[in-house]
Amino acid sequence: MRSRKTAGRARIVGALASMSVVALGMAACGNTNTPASSGSTPSSSAGPGTSSSSATGSTGMSSSSSAGGSATGASGLNVGSFDLGFTSMALLKGLTGSGKGMVGVILPDTTSSTRYVDFDAPFFKKALEAAGYDSSQYKIDNAQGVDATEVALAQADIAKGASVLIFDPLNSTVGSQVQSYAASHGVALISYDRATFAGSKTYYVSFDNVKVGKLIGQGFVSCVGAWGVKSPKVFELDGGQDTDPNAVSFAQGYNSVIWGKDTTPLPAGTTNGKGWVLVGDKITPNWVNATGATIFTQQFTAHPDINATVEANDGLANAVVTVLKSKGVGPKKIPTTGQDATLQGMENVLQGYQCGSVYKPIYLETQDAVAIATFLRAGQAPPKGLVNAVTNPPPGVSGSPQPASLLTPTWVVGSNMNATVIKDKFIDAAALCKAVGASACSAAGITP
Repeated sequence: MRSRKTAGRARIVGALASMSVVALGMAACGNTNTPASSGSTPSSSAGPGTSSSSATGSTGMSSSSSAGGSATGASGLNVGSFDLGFTSMALLKGLTGSGKGMVGVILPDTTSSTRYVDFDAPFFKKALEAAGYDSSQYKIDNAQGVDATEVALAQADIAKGASVLIFDPLNSTVGSQVQSYAASHGVALISYDRATFAGSKTYYVSFDNVKVGKLIGQGFVSCVGAWGVKSPKVFELDGGQDTDPNAVSFAQGYNSVIWGKDTTPLPAGTTNGKGWVLVGDKITPNWVNATGATIFTQQFTAHPDINATVEANDGLANAVVTVLKSKGVGPKKIPTTGQDATLQGMENVLQGYQCGSVYKPIYLETQDAVAIATFLRAGQAPPKGLVNAVTNPPPGVSGSPQPASLLTPTWVVGSNMNATVIKDKFIDAAALCKAVGASACSAAGITP
């Protein structure tokens, strides 16, 4: 998930900011998408007229099962094969040795999230080297939030002999431009963390975004009960649906759980069977946290009866928490939610200001992308265990269904924090405990 802050990016109108994902029933993915309801807003689930099909059909490449030697073990890889030790990557060494060309990796920016510098780049390097690549066979760059730079980096990688590109598109316009250029030069393409619907075989590697939203919704519902919120008057602060189709999927996921509707944004006054009332549902343009804080301040001023909130990520949750604290609201009074399992988010969880956060282990995502890239570089179709879904453009919008590899996220609360983000060293225990105090860490079983 990216918090899109960089100015000058192409806006996507509501209909374009939609992504639908159809799982192929692979148990390892845990995809729980449901058909979208009709309405004027886009859906990230399979809508009417969409269909599920194998993503490893006729591709003009040989089947991975035909590879001999160590490639035989590689053909058994699936989305559940990867771990923190990067142990499965060694199975790809045979394919790496038979592959041709360079793998270019292009990350989007360094400002919307620290993840790209702190995790994605080093994890890509580790995954590639564990799969047998030497430094001349891959290149990792960052577009620094500039559309033209991302396109130029793709062109430069191809000029240097890249046969596969893994790129995290800043927006759909950049995605289409990179896809067109790559296709014209016979270069395979993997759209990392954000789908590109251009072309006919643009692989998509990410977490199941609708599942992310459903985890947020389920965590929120549980929290409302645990915190004793009476007659919930709910405000939702959505992510950057103007630029990011993932934000649409997140909202559709939590709306389906909380309100029984998978459209977004929902109108004020929406209710559910429990008698909960939606006071307002606002998009945060371009995922800018400061804008989110302004939006919530205005809503809380106009509707002081708001006593429960839903946020699309930890940055927006913290923006709301900051406003609530300034109004004298104490812990476990007004729920907030999030994703990304940031340090700030984990602090808010342990201090009782945030219900939980969705954790999406980046080390899984990078290994998944490198595995698929290695098959493509060797001229082979990735196994069905890796390509476990299809991502579809929204109905009525031009574009093509694309093969997808979707990983399963985890909802993190105080009770499982030590076994997830702390164990994975995604969050530094010492830094967390310094911020929240020894007693809060001890209560969660965390030792700095």
